[in-house]
Amino acid sequence: MNGMRKKITVPDLEQRCFQGPPISMLTCYDAAFASLLDECGVDALLVGDSLGMVLQGHNTTIPVTIEQMEYHTSSVARANPKSLIVADMPFASYHESPEQAFKNAAKLIAAGAQMVKLEGGEWLAPTVEFISRRGVPVCAHLGLTPQSVHDLGGYRVQGRDSESALKIERDAKALESAGARMLVLELVPADLAGAITQSLNIPTIGIGAGAATTGQVLVLHDMLGITPGKQPRFVKNFLANSGSVASAVKQYVAEVQARSFPSEEHSVLGLVSL
Repeated sequence: MNGMRKKITVPDLEQRCFQGPPISMLTCYDAAFASLLDECGVDALLVGDSLGMVLQGHNTTIPVTIEQMEYHTSSVARANPKSLIVADMPFASYHESPEQAFKNAAKLIAAGAQMVKLEGGEWLAPTVEFISRRGVPVCAHLGLTPQSVHDLGGYRVQGRDSESALKIERDAKALESAGARMLVLELVPADLAGAITQSLNIPTIGIGAGAATTGQVLVLHDMLGITPGKQPRFVKNFLANSGSVASAVKQYVAEVQARSFPSEEHSVLGLVSL
């Protein structure tokens, strides 16, 4: 499939808001998987700071450094995938100032990313604007933000009550206005994710956020069922009934495009009326 499709760009994904099909994204940390996921038709590869947990064995993503993100981004980029490469900016790499954020974002773009992802709400708007105006596409991240796990008190659903749901909506609009080109919504009620998606003109990528978003993302090791311990509710093991990793990835892409994944079983429900 790699040779049959053109390189996917940020504007390509923005058009999917209006034209479909839903966007498929998976985490990826090395060249071998980058080639495989690309051949299977995955739209975007997220070089996630989740590598701190699934590759390095940490309990959180917080210990991951910008140097480690550069290394893994360059490893993915060497596969020359047609998939868009999105790289996470790790903890403390963008919090001091917009200038610090741009300096570190530039490192990831130089390493081969086409977009960087930051976690945080309206307080990040000046940083998003600063980076975006300098030619770096930004993906925002709201809901459960793993870099804030200690502040949130654990990996918990966000936006269940009216006050917190309205805050996430305000944050989303502020980040879009600041120049964010895409938004990840993690572990928020499906109704809230759907409402935010309808209110924005940029793609929304859900994880544990229902099927009404523009696309979906999962951690690669989770969807292959090889992450130790209990899996989150929103994770589906696509390898369990597949004959190979490639078949599992193709099934994931197909189910995302058909909006059969996530089902209610893999979504967060129960938002109060706004």
